[in-house]
Amino acid sequence: MEGKKAKDSYTEMNELVLPNDTNTFGNLMGGRLLYWMDICSAMAAQKHSNSPVVTVSVDNVSFKRSIKLGEVVTIQAKVSRAFNSSMEVRMEIFAHNLPEGTKVKSNEAYYTFVAVDENTKPKRVADLIPETEEEIHLYDEALQRRELRLILAGKMEMKDSKSLKKLINHAKSH
Repeated sequence: MEGKKAKDSYTEMNELVLPNDTNTFGNLMGGRLLYWMDICSAMAAQKHSNSPVVTVSVDNVSFKRSIKLGEVVTIQAKVSRAFNSSMEVRMEIFAHNLPEGTKVKSNEAYYTFVAVDENTKPKRVADLIPETEEEIHLYDEALQRRELRLILAGKMEMKDSKSLKKLINHAKSH
């Protein structure tokens, strides 16, 4: 199976924050944003895998800035690394105030998806070919994030993690 470039999975989605999307303070509800992020990142994973995908995990999502009623949310997603049947997708989320002409980063997150076949069984995906310096950096760190996810899910023991041990030993030596 031939590898695919990260840029080929790039997906951008825009949503206008309407009254029904907000809480009593006029801020976008976190659950609504997570819903939009799931859709956008799933599209990126589907572009990479050329198949349906299912969400496996959502990494820590912290909200750096609230998004207000009337602002436009832009979600940018692309695959940062592919494993056997799973793909890590990185997202950056921005809030645009169109009348003021401002654009502020709200948050970023990583979602993990598994490609599935017509019987909903995991399906092998193409390797990811990182090209830019940022893509290479995200690709290299993705193994650590994956191992941490597996440890937290109880699917891996810390003693079996090669990349996290290496990271911890490196931190101890500095």
